[in-house]
Amino acid sequence: MLGCGSLLILLGMALLIPLITPEAIRRKFPLSPRQRGAVLKYRDVAKRLMLGEDERLVVFAGPCSIHDPHSALEYGRKFKELAEKISDQIFLLMRVFLEKPRTQFGWAGFLCDPYLDGSYEVEKGLVASRELLLQLTAEGVPIVTEFLDPILSIYTRDVVTWGIIGARTSSSQIHRQLASQLPMPVGFKNEVSGMPDHAICGALSANRPQLSLSIDGGGRVCALKTPGNSFTHMILRGGVKEPNYDRVSISRVIQKQYLYGLTSRLLIDCSHGNSQNDPEKQRDVFASVLEQIQEGNRFIMGMMVESHIQGGNALSLTDPCLDWEGTEELLLRSYRSLKKAQPSVLMRGGHCNPTTPTLS
Repeated sequence: MLGCGSLLILLGMALLIPLITPEAIRRKFPLSPRQRGAVLKYRDVAKRLMLGEDERLVVFAGPCSIHDPHSALEYGRKFKELAEKISDQIFLLMRVFLEKPRTQFGWAGFLCDPYLDGSYEVEKGLVASRELLLQLTAEGVPIVTEFLDPILSIYTRDVVTWGIIGARTSSSQIHRQLASQLPMPVGFKNEVSGMPDHAICGALSANRPQLSLSIDGGGRVCALKTPGNSFTHMILRGGVKEPNYDRVSISRVIQKQYLYGLTSRLLIDCSHGNSQNDPEKQRDVFASVLEQIQEGNRFIMGMMVESHIQGGNALSLTDPCLDWEGTEELLLRSYRSLKKAQPSVLMRGGHCNPTTPTLS
């Protein structure tokens, strides 16, 4: 017996496996009132950061992917301790990526394949993923994740502060519909080639009212009408041929998104194409972007770093990560730099809706 204990139904060569409903899993693993209040508070902070009403730097840091809840919790506790030290200048969110999009083949992520063996015990992955998210939230850790499967997102979204639509799905209508219904900021990554157009259009599309198919708490298929998500933005992650974190590249993207009609602030992914997947080069990307922010670029709200307790692929099944010592040193050095910065350089409130940018 698999899934929720119901009989498997053979459909040709495929197996239809009933799963626990979103309502049932939330009853079994509920957010406490304190945890629910914390998530709502983090989301409010996130929206204020997007609008420029909170002047702190935004940083997403954490493993490329989660496959071991124990090491993720160990990382989360170190993360929380550091976050408290730098919270007056930097708002830290932990990357907790439970699904992995694949260009061709490969592991689909902890949520779908928790035993890493192709058995696809999705229900066990859902339970273990929700337990991990609740434990991290209880530790006081705001969570950012990439949403891949629109149905599976319903099981976890209430514990998430900030969402991401990945480079391989930013052009997908289904994922734009998903972003439009999420009650949190959502970043769209530029496509793997490096082109920003699909991400810009994705963020704009998710701003608008959408109609999509979804399931309710009881697992019934429903037509879902959403008013649109006002807090969507771009994430620059570089491309296969060249990065896009330098001043000229960022200026060009800002100008292009402005011409499309997207005026939200953006984030820079220090990994992937921007570091040529070399985890140590993330330091250089981070330093360059921080310098641009301190020079007065009000469109950049922060950065994203792939980081784990140990560096490289020692604990990461997917992309190599910067080790914890390097992560801590990078963030503490950046914190000290921000503390010394002249107030005139930093943003001082107000919506980020400047005049048409020009190329630097």
